[in-house]
Amino acid sequence: MKRMKIALITVIVVVVLVVAAGFFLFGAAGPDPAKYEYLKQPQLAEMPDLKVLEVEARGEPEVVGSQAFGLLFKTYFKLKGVPKGPKQPAPRARWPLSLDTPKELWVGRYAMPVPDTIDSLPNEQADASGLVARITTWKYGQVAEILHVGPYDREEPTIAKLMQFIKDNGHKIAGEHEEEYVKGPSVFSKGNPEKYLTIIRYRVSKAQ
Repeated sequence: MKRMKIALITVIVVVVLVVAAGFFLFGAAGPDPAKYEYLKQPQLAEMPDLKVLEVEARGEPEVVGSQAFGLLFKTYFKLKGVPKGPKQPAPRARWPLSLDTPKELWVGRYAMPVPDTIDSLPNEQADASGLVARITTWKYGQVAEILHVGPYDREEPTIAKLMQFIKDNGHKIAGEHEEEYVKGPSVFSKGNPEKYLTIIRYRVSKAQ
């Protein structure tokens, strides 16, 4: 448990670093928090599968995270027919391996949703480090999710609350730890961390 806690803190620090690097989407105003009010308590929901632009980065997140987000946004903004500006979707990330995996073996999947009409990418979809952007589909189905309001380094109680909710409702985790970064630092400033909005999500199934 102690190792998992340390690993979780590392994920949070990485998010802060890559978001603060200037790749985030929203300005100071950002989305309307009232839209997400219902998610302050954990919820079960059904979500359709989602086509995404994804960059997978293997290795220590402090090293590869900012590179992955950099390629992700560079490629996204070259696409035609995707929402841009205030209407573009929030980025998200999945961590498919256990959070107590040694950091040098970690896998992070950084993604932006794209319309179903997007089937190909511009020629420059790789970077000098060897990372590659691709179009893929994230599977969903039944999910459990909760909204975390505030700084990334205070996510742990929110995650614990979601995990307890999953257990109490007769479900088990059936997918990766996922975070959707609804509001965070902007390109121009880090804003007010107390107003950051992050949806924490797991795919779930009925416990046997």
